[in-house]
Amino acid sequence: MNWIALTSLDQLSEIDELSKIQPVMIFKHSTRCSISNMALSRVESKWNDETGVKAFYLDLLNYRDVSNAISSHYNVIHQSPQALLIINGKCTVHQSHSGINVNELLTH
Repeated sequence: MNWIALTSLDQLSEIDELSKIQPVMIFKHSTRCSISNMALSRVESKWNDETGVKAFYLDLLNYRDVSNAISSHYNVIHQSPQALLIINGKCTVHQSHSGINVNELLTH
């Protein structure tokens, strides 16, 4: 899986612009959480880069400010693990925990 590391607040503007061309998925991950590790493994095992959805990975423990900004920027409640699908600068799908469904994210 071709993750793009999400490490700065400036990248949210880049994601918004990119999402006007192709869908973008943001995966918020807590490296200390077993549920988050399980969700990450499930996403990675079922992901298909050929669908054209760009995938951004956020280590929310190291980039808490970015995680908080995502919640307000896309008007979603913070959860972890969490997957957001961004299209045209808007969050069109957000899922968390065992509700993360790769098929929904890839078929937007």
